[in-house]
Amino acid sequence: MTAPITPALTPASQPSPTHNAEAVALRKVAQELEASFLAEMLKHAGFGEERSAFGGGVGEAQFASFLRAEHARALVERGGIGLSQSLFEALAARASPLPEVGP
Repeated sequence: MTAPITPALTPASQPSPTHNAEAVALRKVAQELEASFLAEMLKHAGFGEERSAFGGGVGEAQFASFLRAEHARALVERGGIGLSQSLFEALAARASPLPEVGP
């Protein structure tokens, strides 16, 4: 059994540093969008709501959104729900240069 042949990267086929920087920026944006989505879903699920008895009072209500946002970011860092990958692919497809259309 032989090993599959993988093409060597030539200088022309290697991704440019600007391409890598753009991909990193797009991935970060996609992850932030997923974190925002998850934070909103956590809010609607009742995560961080003030408890009636022995609650944290006004302080708990004021900082609940920060707690939800951090939990959402932690979820995304651990793989999330896969939304950031879909968003990244959609953003990357839109960011690629479009072919010119002649008259």
